[in-house]
Amino acid sequence: MLFPKKIKHRKWQTMRKNPKKVGPATRGIKVSFGSYGLKAMTPGRITSNQIESARKAITKSISKTGRVWIRIFPDMPFTKKPAEVKMGKGKGDLEGYHAKVLSGQIIFEVDGASNSLSIESLRKGGTKMPIKTRIVARN
Repeated sequence: MLFPKKIKHRKWQTMRKNPKKVGPATRGIKVSFGSYGLKAMTPGRITSNQIESARKAITKSISKTGRVWIRIFPDMPFTKKPAEVKMGKGKGDLEGYHAKVLSGQIIFEVDGASNSLSIESLRKGGTKMPIKTRIVARN
């Protein structure tokens, strides 16, 4: 699982801004390293567990022939309170890390495998994501 080595603050404030009002991404929207990429079509938060499960699905199907790049990093901590705890009594304990993804951002890139194998591996990785994704080719 991905997580930062060091963070300045252990617990962050929740970002309450509606990601649909922020608009599409302007950075990280082109396939830069590989020949095919997995692009986010809707905004959302992707946890480190979801990134890792998608990476495993992609690398397993692409085997040793290709290379995979992860273009997002989960650096934002999120907390969770235990079940059946009353309101108040402070913020919950650290549960994990997630990455904020805007629409149009490239999540994974693949290169070195055949076209059909690259597309199929990215499709399998896209099923692990909590957002809608699309497979794009390098221009």
